[in-house]
Amino acid sequence: MKKILLVSPFPPAQNPRLLKEYTTLKSFGYDVSVIYGEKDKWSSDLINKNDKNFIRVGGKHGSVFHFVTRIIHKLLKLTSPIDWHYNRVNWLLYLRARNIKVDLYIGHNLAALPVVAKLAKKNQAKYGFDAEDFHRQVDNDNLTSTTYKYAKYLEDKYLRDASYITAASPLISEQYNFLYPALKPKVINNVFSNSYNIIRSAEPKQKKQQVKLFWFSQTIGKDRGIQTVIKALGLLRNKDISLTLLGSVNTDTKGYLENLVRDQQLAPEQLIFIAPIEPDEIFKIATGFDIGLALEPGFCLNNNIALSNKLFTYIAAGLAVIATETAAQGAFMVNYPSIGKTFPINGYKELANILEYYYQSPDLLNEAKTSSRIIAAKELNWENEGRKFLAVINKTFSH
Repeated sequence: MKKILLVSPFPPAQNPRLLKEYTTLKSFGYDVSVIYGEKDKWSSDLINKNDKNFIRVGGKHGSVFHFVTRIIHKLLKLTSPIDWHYNRVNWLLYLRARNIKVDLYIGHNLAALPVVAKLAKKNQAKYGFDAEDFHRQVDNDNLTSTTYKYAKYLEDKYLRDASYITAASPLISEQYNFLYPALKPKVINNVFSNSYNIIRSAEPKQKKQQVKLFWFSQTIGKDRGIQTVIKALGLLRNKDISLTLLGSVNTDTKGYLENLVRDQQLAPEQLIFIAPIEPDEIFKIATGFDIGLALEPGFCLNNNIALSNKLFTYIAAGLAVIATETAAQGAFMVNYPSIGKTFPINGYKELANILEYYYQSPDLLNEAKTSSRIIAAKELNWENEGRKFLAVINKTFSH
């Protein structure tokens, strides 16, 4: 039985892509373990502590050990190469995993790339990397920035010797293929299992029935496109259309959005907040809504070419989709026009027109929702993408 270790600086609750790989590999007979660190406080309590295959390093968020590792991380920045301090837990991931001998190490997130490369070299194994983002331009397009230089250094140093690379969107794959053509990156979409494709009653909505909008993310922020939705609702002044946001939100951001709701003369109940939950629970909540909002602002190259988890979550949950016209989302919606509509980034007037269109045409809204369910069941599901992922793993072991 081949052994595989998945490595990530982030916990399972904040890395559904890793969880899907873990589940798939286990179901096909591989001996799989996961080693990870923690990121945000809210995710600390969402760990399945009964699964011994998941190994945490760096301590629980808020613990004394967690605090100590932050101090050590600052010292490492002054004394060691970026390979060891790109993330707080880089060195801890390596130390904990160095004696875990497996046949294949798989890195998730750029911080894990030098770790899996060093582990593979030490234990004479192979390593692969999953590019959920285009890391060198993950948060800005300044090619002279420290983040760009660090990411470029790590990718150039370690990706060339990887056994494979997978990418989370066609356009991310294109970028890495241009940089490292020998690797031939394979696209593995961020889709979900058909078990989440909950078939619901397709009873037509009436014009005066509420249209519920849904958006979620790990963190609710000020620059996530939410203001555009609130402004669109302000133009409509329709209390039958509400917006629900699921994610971690601080007091400042929540107050800012609530003030914006008041400024737009909307009813307070038109904006609803839901605290973070287990990733699997999001689908159950999502099925209670009508339209999922994919509001990527395209603020950098990565954001412009990525296809987010939320987009595929909406489809699996059977929601109509309204998406901003980033390069990736625009191309995606051209391929699947029946599931919803797109609007220009920051185009609140265009968004208002789309919302009014669906409110006045409940039959067309239901058609879009039904189309999402059908496409999820037939094409955009992990049963299909998981087979592609397994083919990559099997090919890696065959060479």
